Amino acid sequence: MNKNRKASPWKSLQVGLLTLLAMVIFAYGFQITEVNLEELRSETRQESLIRVTRALARPDIFEYDQVEDVLNYPIYVPCPADGRTPELPEHGESDPYLVITPACAAPGETVQVEGYNFAGNTTGPVRFVPGSDPANIVTLGRENATTDSDGHFILTLPLPNRPSEDVQYIRATLRRNVGAPHLTQTAIDTWDKIIETVFMALLATVLGTILAIPLSFIAARNLMKPVKSSLTSISLSVLGWPVGIALGFIIVRWVGDVSASVGSNVLVNLASIIIAPVLVWLGARWALPQEELTPTSLPVRLARLGMLFLVILLGFYAFFQLANLTMTAGETLQVSLGSFSFLGYFLFQVGDIVAITTPVLGALAAGGALGSFMGRIGQIGSEKLSLPGLKTLNLVLAPIAGATIFGLLGQLVEWLYQIGDPVYVLWGPTLTGAVIGLLLAVFTKAKDALPIGMVIYSITRTFLNSLRSVEALVMAIVFVIAVGIGPFAGVLALGLHTIVSLAKLYSEQVESILPGPLEAVEATGANRLQTIIYAVIPQIIPPYISYTMYRWDINVRMSTIIGFVGGGGIGFLLQQNINLLNYRGASAQMLAIAVVVATMDYISSVLREKTI
Repeated sequence: MNKNRKASPWKSLQVGLLTLLAMVIFAYGFQITEVNLEELRSETRQESLIRVTRALARPDIFEYDQVEDVLNYPIYVPCPADGRTPELPEHGESDPYLVITPACAAPGETVQVEGYNFAGNTTGPVRFVPGSDPANIVTLGRENATTDSDGHFILTLPLPNRPSEDVQYIRATLRRNVGAPHLTQTAIDTWDKIIETVFMALLATVLGTILAIPLSFIAARNLMKPVKSSLTSISLSVLGWPVGIALGFIIVRWVGDVSASVGSNVLVNLASIIIAPVLVWLGARWALPQEELTPTSLPVRLARLGMLFLVILLGFYAFFQLANLTMTAGETLQVSLGSFSFLGYFLFQVGDIVAITTPVLGALAAGGALGSFMGRIGQIGSEKLSLPGLKTLNLVLAPIAGATIFGLLGQLVEWLYQIGDPVYVLWGPTLTGAVIGLLLAVFTKAKDALPIGMVIYSITRTFLNSLRSVEALVMAIVFVIAVGIGPFAGVLALGLHTIVSLAKLYSEQVESILPGPLEAVEATGANRLQTIIYAVIPQIIPPYISYTMYRWDINVRMSTIIGFVGGGGIGFLLQQNINLLNYRGASAQMLAIAVVVATMDYISSVLREKTI
């Protein structure tokens, strides 16, 4: 049985107050945003709006070759005192001609202009030509004539204030289409730029996806939360990373210099990339045997370690030689392939990319290897050393590691802001880091496992969020300064924005995976990498494909914006036409963007249907 409840005065008052508050907020919003429909009622605004809307509805895509019918008919302004009348040009029965009524008039008066025998359904300007020269290029007026199906038109033309005793002229210029329609120059330019835009988005998406995938695993909370390590291991790993990066960069650069000294010889390049992989394979098999039948002595272990080092150097040497060979082949093919010279250009640029990135990759690999090796030593030490000895070791290592981290951050601040005072950018940060490391060593138990995974997770997410808050337009401005105006700057800007955006989406997808497969694989004793390969990746492939295709769609649309600052693509053409008030051309570019986005959406849906 329903009971009638009495309305609560307090609830009624709350509703009234909330309604009043909403009204005040929207009223203030109207004032801040200057909502005013008065301008919309202006006839001038309405005429401009109608003109622009009609232009946008007629994209400049097709056109005809046109032939002009130009007629100059005389008129007196004002009428001569002696009653003279202008001498009309002769014409045949089927030739176009004009009838001007009256044949003379005072400035400011209107005359009627009638045209006969023109092409049907044609349009063109009718203007007043001041002066006695009928070929004068100066014309006055804004009237346009449109013929009917019989080639006839009639309009009134106001005469300007250009009095003269000599005869003056009224010029009718009607254009008629001939031949078949063909693409306009705007359509051709739009096609070139939309293709450029699609490939800008494609390259940016591929670049962003490759780098976003590993970042997404680091930025996933469920994967990083279980990662813990002892303070000793963390401290040694922190010390190993910068040392490894510095040594790796120096050594790989030296290998690159050695390679460059013989890199101009194609035969040497070919021999290097054929022989080096074989030597690397043989050396790696000896240095890393699959199983040890008998315990190996220390000299043998050191020899294998040295062989592994030589194998790595030889591998980097082969990379540099491959880059030299690819660049040489690219230069040759650019000259010989003619219309397909872009293949040679591609090979040359790929070789250049390999040559530039190899020292960076070598430095990162060396930093990771040394950091991991020293971290493993620290982990072994934390397991085998006694508590007092381990505590003492932490009191030494943790301040050094903290000083290293904060000292490097101080140098980064100095590079960015050029403060120039070592107290603020060197000694101050170093001392602060040492104190923090010391406090950490004092107040944590020696054998405690610290949540280093969550620290890395927090730093990564903060970095991604900071970069994602910067619009691609701003990134494009920076890259235009770095590499110049053009589509390459747009690719870099879109690629960087794609990395941080996809890394966030990917990481959130990793965080939402089912925990069952993850726990099952971990129960088998699988390491971290094996867990990701067999438990995480199979669950994230379908959404990763969906997000990647969606990002390509976004990059196509974003490229129209970065083109406004010189980032290439169809945006530059769109901005140019808008600035020139060429709305028909701008409409053609907007139509091309819409078609490409719709096509990509269809392709994306088909791919998702087949893969998900």
